[in-house]
Amino acid sequence: MKKPYSAPDLQREEKLKAFDRLLTVMNELRENCPWDKKQTLESLRHLTVEETYELSDAILEGDLNEVKKELGDVMLHLAFYARIASELKAFDMADVLNGICDKLIERHPHVYGDVVADDEKAVKENWEKIKLRTGNKSVLEGVPKSLPAMFKAIRIQDKARGVGFDWERKEQVWEKVEEEMNEFKNEFDGKPVESIDKEKVMAEFGDLLFSLVNYARFVNIDPEEALERTNKKFIKRFQYLETESAKDGKKMGEMSLAEMDVYWNRAKGA
Repeated sequence: MKKPYSAPDLQREEKLKAFDRLLTVMNELRENCPWDKKQTLESLRHLTVEETYELSDAILEGDLNEVKKELGDVMLHLAFYARIASELKAFDMADVLNGICDKLIERHPHVYGDVVADDEKAVKENWEKIKLRTGNKSVLEGVPKSLPAMFKAIRIQDKARGVGFDWERKEQVWEKVEEEMNEFKNEFDGKPVESIDKEKVMAEFGDLLFSLVNYARFVNIDPEEALERTNKKFIKRFQYLETESAKDGKKMGEMSLAEMDVYWNRAKGA
Protein backbone atom coordinates (compact mmCIF):
# COMPACT_ATOMS: atom_id res chain seq x y z
CA MET A 1 0.00 0.00 0.00
CA LYS A 2 1.26 3.47 -0.89
CA LYS A 3 1.59 5.89 2.00
CA PRO A 4 -0.66 8.92 1.36
CA TYR A 5 1.14 12.25 1.33
CA SER A 6 0.37 14.26 4.42
CA ALA A 7 1.30 17.93 4.49
CA PRO A 8 1.45 19.71 7.86
CA ASP A 9 -1.73 21.62 8.68
CA LEU A 10 -0.86 24.29 11.21
CA GLN A 11 -4.47 25.47 11.48
CA ARG A 12 -6.01 22.00 11.95
CA GLU A 13 -7.05 22.58 15.57
CA GLU A 14 -8.61 25.93 14.64
CA LYS A 15 -10.54 24.32 11.77
CA LEU A 16 -11.85 21.54 14.02
CA LYS A 17 -13.00 24.12 16.58
CA ALA A 18 -14.77 26.09 13.85
CA PHE A 19 -16.57 22.96 12.60
CA ASP A 20 -17.58 22.09 16.17
CA ARG A 21 -18.88 25.65 16.54
CA LEU A 22 -21.03 25.24 13.41
CA LEU A 23 -22.57 22.04 14.77
CA THR A 24 -23.23 23.77 18.11
CA VAL A 25 -24.88 26.79 16.47
CA MET A 26 -26.95 24.46 14.28
CA ASN A 27 -28.18 22.54 17.33
CA GLU A 28 -29.05 25.78 19.12
CA LEU A 29 -30.98 27.11 16.12
CA ARG A 30 -32.86 23.84 15.66
CA GLU A 31 -33.93 23.86 19.29
CA ASN A 32 -34.67 27.57 19.77
CA CYS A 33 -35.57 29.24 16.45
CA PRO A 34 -39.20 28.87 15.24
CA TRP A 35 -38.15 28.90 11.56
CA ASP A 36 -35.35 26.37 12.00
CA LYS A 37 -37.58 24.10 14.08
CA LYS A 38 -40.09 23.93 11.23
CA GLN A 39 -37.69 22.90 8.44
CA THR A 40 -37.58 19.44 6.88
CA LEU A 41 -35.32 17.74 4.36
CA GLU A 42 -37.87 18.60 1.68
CA SER A 43 -38.36 22.25 2.67
CA LEU A 44 -34.61 22.91 2.57
CA ARG A 45 -34.09 21.32 -0.84
CA HIS A 46 -34.95 24.30 -3.06
CA LEU A 47 -32.98 26.62 -0.77
CA THR A 48 -29.91 24.40 -1.13
CA VAL A 49 -30.22 24.48 -4.92
CA GLU A 50 -30.36 28.29 -4.75
CA GLU A 51 -27.29 28.47 -2.48
CA THR A 52 -25.37 26.19 -4.84
CA TYR A 53 -26.11 28.47 -7.79
CA GLU A 54 -25.04 31.49 -5.74
CA LEU A 55 -21.74 29.72 -5.04
CA SER A 56 -21.40 29.00 -8.75
CA ASP A 57 -21.98 32.70 -9.56
CA ALA A 58 -19.29 33.76 -7.08
CA ILE A 59 -16.81 31.32 -8.62
CA LEU A 60 -17.50 32.59 -12.14
CA GLU A 61 -17.11 36.19 -10.93
CA GLY A 62 -13.76 35.29 -9.40
CA ASP A 63 -14.87 36.89 -6.11
CA LEU A 64 -13.08 34.79 -3.47
CA ASN A 65 -14.58 36.71 -0.56
CA GLU A 66 -18.06 35.93 -1.91
CA VAL A 67 -17.00 32.31 -2.51
CA LYS A 68 -16.10 32.11 1.19
CA LYS A 69 -19.53 33.42 2.21
CA GLU A 70 -21.41 31.09 -0.12
CA LEU A 71 -19.39 28.08 1.05
CA GLY A 72 -20.52 28.96 4.57
CA ASP A 73 -24.15 28.94 3.45
CA VAL A 74 -23.70 25.54 1.80
CA MET A 75 -21.92 24.16 4.88
CA LEU A 76 -24.82 25.33 7.03
CA HIS A 77 -27.25 23.39 4.85
CA LEU A 78 -25.13 20.23 5.11
CA ALA A 79 -25.08 20.53 8.89
CA PHE A 80 -28.85 21.17 8.86
CA TYR A 81 -29.59 18.00 6.83
CA ALA A 82 -27.40 15.90 9.13
CA ARG A 83 -29.13 17.32 12.22
CA ILE A 84 -32.60 16.56 10.85
CA ALA A 85 -31.52 13.04 9.87
CA SER A 86 -30.18 12.43 13.38
CA GLU A 87 -33.61 13.35 14.78
CA LEU A 88 -35.11 10.76 12.43
CA LYS A 89 -32.59 8.21 13.77
CA ALA A 90 -31.32 7.74 10.20
CA PHE A 91 -27.74 9.04 10.41
CA ASP A 92 -25.70 11.91 11.84
CA MET A 93 -22.77 14.08 10.76
CA ALA A 94 -20.23 11.46 11.85
CA ASP A 95 -21.92 8.90 9.58
CA VAL A 96 -21.87 11.38 6.69
CA LEU A 97 -18.19 12.22 7.07
CA ASN A 98 -17.04 8.66 7.68
CA GLY A 99 -19.13 7.53 4.71
CA ILE A 100 -17.46 9.91 2.29
CA CYS A 101 -14.01 9.11 3.67
CA ASP A 102 -14.63 5.37 3.21
CA LYS A 103 -15.85 5.94 -0.34
CA LEU A 104 -12.87 8.09 -1.27
CA ILE A 105 -10.42 5.54 0.08
CA GLU A 106 -12.19 2.71 -1.76
CA ARG A 107 -12.27 4.61 -5.05
CA HIS A 108 -8.65 5.74 -4.91
CA PRO A 109 -6.79 2.39 -4.90
CA HIS A 110 -3.90 4.15 -6.68
CA VAL A 111 -3.39 6.15 -3.45
CA TYR A 112 -4.52 3.71 -0.75
CA GLY A 113 -3.74 0.44 -2.53
CA ASP A 114 -1.45 -1.03 -5.16
CA VAL A 115 -3.32 0.01 -8.32
CA VAL A 116 -1.34 2.16 -10.76
CA ALA A 117 -2.98 5.27 -12.23
CA ASP A 118 -0.56 7.77 -13.70
CA ASP A 119 -3.00 10.25 -15.22
CA GLU A 120 -6.50 11.71 -14.81
CA LYS A 121 -8.00 9.40 -17.44
CA ALA A 122 -6.87 6.28 -15.59
CA VAL A 123 -8.24 7.63 -12.32
CA LYS A 124 -11.68 8.26 -13.86
CA GLU A 125 -11.74 4.82 -15.49
CA ASN A 126 -10.92 3.14 -12.18
CA TRP A 127 -13.61 5.23 -10.43
CA GLU A 128 -16.37 4.09 -12.81
CA LYS A 129 -15.27 0.43 -12.77
CA ILE A 130 -15.27 0.39 -8.97
CA LYS A 131 -18.78 1.88 -8.91
CA LEU A 132 -20.02 -0.92 -11.17
CA ARG A 133 -18.39 -3.55 -8.97
CA THR A 134 -19.96 -2.10 -5.83
CA GLY A 135 -23.59 -2.17 -6.90
CA ASN A 136 -24.27 0.37 -9.64
CA LYS A 137 -26.16 -1.31 -12.49
CA SER A 138 -25.32 1.42 -15.00
CA VAL A 139 -22.41 3.78 -15.51
CA LEU A 140 -24.99 6.57 -15.92
CA GLU A 141 -26.82 5.72 -12.70
CA GLY A 142 -25.11 8.48 -10.74
CA VAL A 143 -26.32 11.32 -12.99
CA PRO A 144 -29.10 13.15 -11.09
CA LYS A 145 -32.40 13.23 -12.98
CA SER A 146 -33.08 16.82 -11.92
CA LEU A 147 -29.80 18.23 -13.28
CA PRO A 148 -30.25 21.02 -15.84
CA ALA A 149 -29.92 19.61 -19.35
CA MET A 150 -26.52 21.19 -20.09
CA PHE A 151 -24.98 19.86 -16.88
CA LYS A 152 -26.57 16.47 -17.51
CA ALA A 153 -25.10 16.23 -21.03
CA ILE A 154 -21.64 17.01 -19.64
CA ARG A 155 -21.91 14.37 -16.92
CA ILE A 156 -23.37 11.71 -19.24
CA GLN A 157 -20.53 12.14 -21.72
CA ASP A 158 -17.90 12.24 -19.00
CA LYS A 159 -19.16 9.03 -17.42
CA ALA A 160 -19.37 7.21 -20.76
CA ARG A 161 -15.81 8.30 -21.46
CA GLY A 162 -14.76 6.80 -18.12
CA VAL A 163 -15.44 3.29 -19.44
CA GLY A 164 -13.96 3.88 -22.87
CA PHE A 165 -17.11 4.82 -24.84
CA ASP A 166 -15.77 7.88 -26.60
CA TRP A 167 -14.41 9.31 -29.83
CA GLU A 168 -10.71 8.92 -30.45
CA ARG A 169 -9.96 12.34 -31.94
CA LYS A 170 -11.56 15.77 -31.76
CA GLU A 171 -11.73 15.88 -35.58
CA GLN A 172 -14.21 13.00 -35.48
CA VAL A 173 -16.35 14.92 -33.01
CA TRP A 174 -16.33 18.05 -35.17
CA GLU A 175 -17.47 15.98 -38.16
CA LYS A 176 -20.38 14.89 -36.00
CA VAL A 177 -21.14 18.52 -35.12
CA GLU A 178 -21.24 19.44 -38.82
CA GLU A 179 -23.42 16.41 -39.59
CA GLU A 180 -25.92 17.38 -36.88
CA MET A 181 -25.83 21.03 -37.97
CA ASN A 182 -26.72 20.05 -41.54
CA GLU A 183 -29.53 17.75 -40.36
CA PHE A 184 -30.94 20.57 -38.24
CA LYS A 185 -30.65 23.05 -41.14
CA ASN A 186 -32.30 20.64 -43.58
CA GLU A 187 -35.45 20.66 -41.47
CA PHE A 188 -35.92 24.34 -42.42
CA ASP A 189 -34.47 24.72 -45.91
CA GLY A 190 -37.12 25.56 -48.51
CA LYS A 191 -40.00 24.87 -46.13
CA PRO A 192 -42.70 27.31 -45.03
CA VAL A 193 -42.78 27.80 -41.26
CA GLU A 194 -46.22 26.19 -40.89
CA SER A 195 -45.02 22.93 -42.46
CA ILE A 196 -42.02 22.44 -40.14
CA ASP A 197 -42.24 19.34 -37.95
CA LYS A 198 -41.64 20.86 -34.50
CA GLU A 199 -40.89 17.55 -32.79
CA LYS A 200 -38.32 16.57 -35.40
CA VAL A 201 -36.72 20.01 -35.34
CA MET A 202 -36.46 19.87 -31.56
CA ALA A 203 -34.86 16.41 -31.75
CA GLU A 204 -32.31 17.61 -34.31
CA PHE A 205 -31.54 20.71 -32.26
CA GLY A 206 -30.98 18.53 -29.19
CA ASP A 207 -28.59 16.34 -31.18
CA LEU A 208 -26.70 19.44 -32.33
CA LEU A 209 -26.36 20.80 -28.80
CA PHE A 210 -25.25 17.41 -27.49
CA SER A 211 -22.55 17.15 -30.16
CA LEU A 212 -21.34 20.71 -29.41
CA VAL A 213 -21.06 19.83 -25.72
CA ASN A 214 -19.06 16.78 -26.75
CA TYR A 215 -16.68 18.85 -28.86
CA ALA A 216 -16.25 21.38 -26.06
CA ARG A 217 -15.13 18.54 -23.81
CA PHE A 218 -12.51 17.49 -26.36
CA VAL A 219 -11.00 20.98 -26.48
CA ASN A 220 -11.15 21.42 -22.68
CA ILE A 221 -13.95 23.99 -22.60
CA ASP A 222 -16.67 23.84 -19.96
CA PRO A 223 -19.79 24.54 -22.09
CA GLU A 224 -21.87 25.56 -19.09
CA GLU A 225 -19.26 28.10 -18.00
CA ALA A 226 -18.79 29.33 -21.57
CA LEU A 227 -22.53 29.91 -22.03
CA GLU A 228 -22.85 31.61 -18.65
CA ARG A 229 -19.97 33.95 -19.51
CA THR A 230 -21.79 34.86 -22.73
CA ASN A 231 -25.02 35.41 -20.75
CA LYS A 232 -23.22 37.79 -18.40
CA LYS A 233 -21.59 39.61 -21.32
CA PHE A 234 -24.96 40.07 -23.04
CA ILE A 235 -26.56 41.35 -19.82
CA LYS A 236 -23.75 43.85 -19.28
CA ARG A 237 -23.97 45.19 -22.85
CA PHE A 238 -27.76 45.31 -22.88
CA GLN A 239 -27.85 47.21 -19.59
CA TYR A 240 -25.28 49.65 -21.04
CA LEU A 241 -27.65 50.13 -24.01
CA GLU A 242 -30.55 50.83 -21.63
CA THR A 243 -28.59 53.27 -19.45
CA GLU A 244 -26.83 55.23 -22.19
CA SER A 245 -29.89 55.56 -24.44
CA ALA A 246 -31.90 56.83 -21.46
CA LYS A 247 -29.27 59.54 -20.93
CA ASP A 248 -30.01 60.68 -24.48
CA GLY A 249 -33.73 60.82 -23.75
CA LYS A 250 -34.56 57.67 -25.70
CA LYS A 251 -36.83 54.86 -24.55
CA MET A 252 -36.51 51.12 -25.00
CA GLY A 253 -39.25 49.81 -27.25
CA GLU A 254 -39.42 53.08 -29.19
CA MET A 255 -35.98 52.95 -30.84
CA SER A 256 -35.25 51.30 -34.16
CA LEU A 257 -32.87 48.37 -34.33
CA ALA A 258 -30.33 50.62 -36.08
CA GLU A 259 -30.48 53.10 -33.19
CA MET A 260 -30.02 50.34 -30.63
CA ASP A 261 -27.11 48.94 -32.61
CA VAL A 262 -25.23 52.22 -32.12
CA TYR A 263 -25.33 51.80 -28.33
CA TRP A 264 -24.67 48.05 -28.59
CA ASN A 265 -21.47 48.68 -30.55
CA ARG A 266 -20.42 51.30 -27.99
CA ALA A 267 -21.00 48.71 -25.27
CA LYS A 268 -18.73 46.27 -27.07
CA GLY A 269 -16.02 48.92 -27.19
CA ALA A 270 -16.53 49.82 -23.55
